[in-house]
Amino acid sequence: MSRTRHICLMATYNEWMNAQVYEAARSLPDEELSTDRKAFFGSILGTLNHVAAGDAVWLKRFAKHPANYLALEPIRQRPDPKNLDQLLFSNLRELSVHREELDRIIIEWARSITEPDLDHTLNYTSMKGVPADKNFYSLVMHFFNHQTHHRGQVTTLLSQAGIDVGDTDLVVLIPSESHT
Repeated sequence: MSRTRHICLMATYNEWMNAQVYEAARSLPDEELSTDRKAFFGSILGTLNHVAAGDAVWLKRFAKHPANYLALEPIRQRPDPKNLDQLLFSNLRELSVHREELDRIIIEWARSITEPDLDHTLNYTSMKGVPADKNFYSLVMHFFNHQTHHRGQVTTLLSQAGIDVGDTDLVVLIPSESHT
């Protein structure tokens, strides 16, 4: 599988898993979603907000790639999150609408990436103000890994609240290579 096809697979996985996680989370009342469960970002809602904030930060950085991805235009217009634990939305309903929009943008952007784009060195500044210059493909893989990591935390928090998210394995979406 090419790198660009793998990125598209990861974008599809991201959308699929977010839909499952948000659907599961909807079965809890708002106060349960906001309860501090001693996770790194406190609550289920806090962790889901963190993923959205992290996505916004990385997509804004990716929007500065010389390929000038048109799919990222809506992201360019948005303000930068002030920090990674910022509560972008105080309830799951609003955050869910935002998440669905982000996921559509991510899928469209993923489909527009070309193989040569992935070899670019992306220059950006960290949230702590530290300049960086890193391989674009590696950063894109980090972007998807970050989502997966924190969704794993959310599925644990949901499980502890008695909610089953269902199958979460990427392997479900990996296409078969058989030629029969």
